[in-house]
Amino acid sequence: MTVMSEPAGLGRFGDYGGRFVPESLVPACEQVEAAFRAAWADPGFRAELHELLTLYAGRPTPVTPVRRLSAELGLTLLLKREDLAHTGSHKINNVLGQALLARRMGKRRLLAETGAGQHGVAAATASALLGLECVVYMGERDIERQAPNVRRMRMLGATVVPVASGSRTLKDATNEAMRGWVADTADAYYCIGSVMGPHPYPWMVREFQRVIGDEARAQVDAVPDLVVACVGGGSNAAGTFAGFVDTTARLVGVEAAGGAAMTNGTPGVLHGFRSMVLQDAHGQIAEAESIAAGLDYPGIGPEHAHLGTIGRVDYATVGDAEVVEAVHRLARTEGIIPALESAHALAWIIRSAGELAGQTVLMTLSGRGDKDLEIFE
Repeated sequence: MTVMSEPAGLGRFGDYGGRFVPESLVPACEQVEAAFRAAWADPGFRAELHELLTLYAGRPTPVTPVRRLSAELGLTLLLKREDLAHTGSHKINNVLGQALLARRMGKRRLLAETGAGQHGVAAATASALLGLECVVYMGERDIERQAPNVRRMRMLGATVVPVASGSRTLKDATNEAMRGWVADTADAYYCIGSVMGPHPYPWMVREFQRVIGDEARAQVDAVPDLVVACVGGGSNAAGTFAGFVDTTARLVGVEAAGGAAMTNGTPGVLHGFRSMVLQDAHGQIAEAESIAAGLDYPGIGPEHAHLGTIGRVDYATVGDAEVVEAVHRLARTEGIIPALESAHALAWIIRSAGELAGQTVLMTLSGRGDKDLEIFE
């Protein structure tokens, strides 16, 4: 298996991945895999998705040189502008693909989990577009800190289900979404928002997000020295890295210091897949903590765990204070307000500027920061 190709066997990326689900969900996962393989090989499906990405989602998104900040940092910084896609983040790329797949499979309801709310908004948007019902599971804590996105989901016709268990964040929302799927595999399709979950989701979501890296590679004049993206579950990073993994570019994924499953975790099973996860000595999942709701997750996508293990991608962490400072700096030098998630990648670049002097750095700005204004004002 070459790097970032189809996973081996039952969804394995080296030692990670797989399908660790109750027997009742195995047929549903197999059905999704068979449907995705058939759709991805169908030129008609690919053409319909391309048309939606182009005429509805606004692709291709540009690569923007940020000249004032670049001059301050002593490097050339380029931003892949996923914040300019419809709904304000990269999430729409994956959701349009999965929503088309759900309709192709004859499903009537789309189930989704969300932390920062951007995946929930994208799921509600695609459901409205394609005439599907939409149910979004969201932790009570995230509902409070991402209220603008909750209002958007409801306006689009989605039912938002508050989750009161555990830390009341993304991990717990994912638990409830999977329970909802178990209860209604006949009519419901579980639209996972990141490169996590049981096979085929990590592979399928990466393929739907690959458009980010493929576009960026075609848009830059030469291969950048460095390609950087934030990582929670890791879909925007996986999509970005897929376009550059076979080049000389150094790849860096930036985690939240209070999560950082790749940096601080150990191998374990979470939400149907084996990866690096935060857990105690008894295998109990530990709570993650981040100012960014989209990175507040105690695991990382299995392909990221593999890429880190083999040394193709470096993973780093930044803290909340650095992230808030990075948000303000980009806003005041370039007139761009990044999402808190995206600002993790920027914060690492700012911190590392001395050692990156003279280099060309491509960073995926995965989302816009409107949703976070009340947090970092």
